[in-house]
Amino acid sequence: MSEQIAPLTYESVLALIQRSGLEFRQWLEESSQKFDKRMEALDQKFQETAERQQKTDEQIEKTTKTVEATNKAVGALTDRVGNMVEKMVGEGNLVDQFRALGHNVKTHSRKRVFGEKGTSESGEIDLFMEDGDVAILVEAKTTLKMDDVIDHLERMEKYRRFVDANGHNGKIFIGAVAGTVIAENVMNFAYENGLYVIIQSARAVEILPPPAGFVAKKW
Repeated sequence: MSEQIAPLTYESVLALIQRSGLEFRQWLEESSQKFDKRMEALDQKFQETAERQQKTDEQIEKTTKTVEATNKAVGALTDRVGNMVEKMVGEGNLVDQFRALGHNVKTHSRKRVFGEKGTSESGEIDLFMEDGDVAILVEAKTTLKMDDVIDHLERMEKYRRFVDANGHNGKIFIGAVAGTVIAENVMNFAYENGLYVIIQSARAVEILPPPAGFVAKKW
């Protein structure tokens, strides 16, 4: 026997509409709450992203200032070294002093670059002085440190290899280091490795008298 369907009445239809409306309002309220939570989470992510971007921008600005300050300092140091070399050759009469030591210097030049830039076999010589088949390679620093002397010894070796690779095997090189401030242990280390030592003060430029038994190393 089939189930009988109750007839629709005004009251039953009204109850159905009310129940549907309540369910819809509940669904709408739940959906609205979920949407609000998603928007809050999205706002939080936007805020976190903005904070990270601000920190990144601040770091970039700080790094840019550091790079600019470093470049400015390097430029100032380069200028001081350049002025120092100019003074050694000009007012300091360095050419004549080397001639007095038996090196008949005929020509000189600043900032001689050799090798392919950026490679381990490249370098720059602050002052290059030539005496026929002999050349004097001078490294100048405002304050000459032990590492500067070591670097120049390595530079001498590299320049020797560079010249040999380019077919000028007959050339002989000797080295010298210069500074306005040179500690005694640095000076002694330079002498031990066959380098001349040049000191520059406010009044004069002088090739310091080498110790007894000193022999300039030849590369």
